[in-house]
Amino acid sequence: MRYYLVIRNIYNPKFSKKVTIISTSGRNLFIMWIANFFVAASATMILPFLSLFIETFGNYSDSYVQRWSGFIFGITFLTAFFVSPIWGRIGDKYGYKLILLLTGSGIATSILLMSVVGSVHELFILRLLMGLATGFIPTSMALISSQTPKEIAGKTLGTLQTGTVSGGLLGPLIGGMLADSFGFAYTFFLTAALIYGAVILVAFGIKENKEKILTKKEKQYTRKEVLQTIMKKPLLLKIMILSTLIQAGNFSIQPLLALYVTDLTSGASNIALLAGFAFSATGFGNLLASRNWGKLGDNIGHEKVIVILMLASSLLFIPQALATSLWQLVLFRFLFGMVVGGLIPCMTAYIRYVAPLAMQGEVLGYNVSFRFLGNVIGPAMGGIIAGFYGISTVFYITSFIFLISGIMLLYSILHTESAKKTVQS
Repeated sequence: MRYYLVIRNIYNPKFSKKVTIISTSGRNLFIMWIANFFVAASATMILPFLSLFIETFGNYSDSYVQRWSGFIFGITFLTAFFVSPIWGRIGDKYGYKLILLLTGSGIATSILLMSVVGSVHELFILRLLMGLATGFIPTSMALISSQTPKEIAGKTLGTLQTGTVSGGLLGPLIGGMLADSFGFAYTFFLTAALIYGAVILVAFGIKENKEKILTKKEKQYTRKEVLQTIMKKPLLLKIMILSTLIQAGNFSIQPLLALYVTDLTSGASNIALLAGFAFSATGFGNLLASRNWGKLGDNIGHEKVIVILMLASSLLFIPQALATSLWQLVLFRFLFGMVVGGLIPCMTAYIRYVAPLAMQGEVLGYNVSFRFLGNVIGPAMGGIIAGFYGISTVFYITSFIFLISGIMLLYSILHTESAKKTVQS
């Protein structure tokens, strides 16, 4: 009986349009999962050895390397902070596939050119230009979000997030092994090739709903109207602001992790590979839990899940500062990854729920800008703090940032619910 109903729905004109949309959405989710896997893997290949790559340009002091690791890591996101809403607005008007092709090609070309740089300043400029094209993964989430019913947005975006996390899981390990075995230049070449491959996959595999794009053209919101919509929803605005604090805390330690691993392993020869293990531990925990966090958000509210995740993340940063061996750091990075993996899917799903469809791309672009601002502040802050007080101090300050962010959001949720009850009474 079940098979008969499926066949009847497919050939009945009344149901054919719905079945086609569902089929297209499922195919797009599968393709974007694969593309995000390749892009995330390629991007994270270079993260474990970024600070080590800087050391190859000259005989620099530890504090100099720490500062420039933060600056070079963060400058990409500073540029992206300004252009993300523009990409989102273009996506709302012309479709997200175009943005995926442009940003993917730009990222791949920037990484390819990094293989021939000869100084810290040249690398800094390339990372700055790379920020103009940053936005492939956020745009992919906007594409899938626009095709997903609100009721299952968290679960679907959590599934898409597992592709990003899976790539992030394998990327540091592959990058570390390649850097130790063949050198940095070869790793940059392979990284660029993988991203070019993801762009080709999107070009020939993704099909966007043309009717939905035409509908968006009929009703376009001005930038002023979009900002007014955000300002009229206090909880939405606060979640965007908290995105900055969360990303600042999370990215404060990323550029320094290889140096921290060096301290814990007493100068082992395969530092890039060991740093890759530390990076991948977070990604593996993220992979296991992100889909379930999104599903929980669908059931109890994504903003409530965000509070839980931020408070738990605050607790899990402290043991990382107290680690005395690599296995301890890897263990707590894994537990932290299980918690932090739900933040981006839940935030995106919340925006999908409260923002009008015709402006979702631009609203998500502003949210990405807030996140990128945190990506700028975090590495620079971490590099400066580590230069003066040591790397362990960065973990403690990050824990405090997550704690304050969680408390602020919890207060906002309680205040909003109290106001609603007052209005109803």
